[in-house]
Amino acid sequence: MPEPERRSSCPVAISLDMFGDRWSLLVIRDLMVRGLRTFKEFQSSGEEIATNILASRLRKLEAEGIITAEMEETDRRRVNYRLTEKGIDLAPVLLEMLIWGAQHEDTVAPCALIAEMAKNREAVLAETRRRWKERDPTPLLPWFHTSQNQSPRQVRRKS
Repeated sequence: MPEPERRSSCPVAISLDMFGDRWSLLVIRDLMVRGLRTFKEFQSSGEEIATNILASRLRKLEAEGIITAEMEETDRRRVNYRLTEKGIDLAPVLLEMLIWGAQHEDTVAPCALIAEMAKNREAVLAETRRRWKERDPTPLLPWFHTSQNQSPRQVRRKS
């Protein structure tokens, strides 16, 4: 695959070109901490992403070498997505975003859980990498809203 053109040679600009939009980061989050693997699971994650945008982000992340698509062994029509080494190396970035967002904004993330993660960053990152290496789909974090099919926006409306 040809190298994508870059607007800048700045490392931050290059990183943002690769994964810096909302949907790409949420797909990476879902792969990394929620154990999601399929298009249908991403579609049902509660973020209300349009199918065309999801398909576009999956293609882009794959082209950038952040994720890989693998045919399921039991059903060759089904594709499972997985972070590459390059993708799992984003774990510290996502962890810091999670901690920062929970510390500075009103979120539904449990305060005690976030505080524990902030105190034990290295252990959280080690566990994230272990699960990735072992292909363990067990979610690292609980869903931060009342049901798996309900977005935080829907939870707030009920309050």
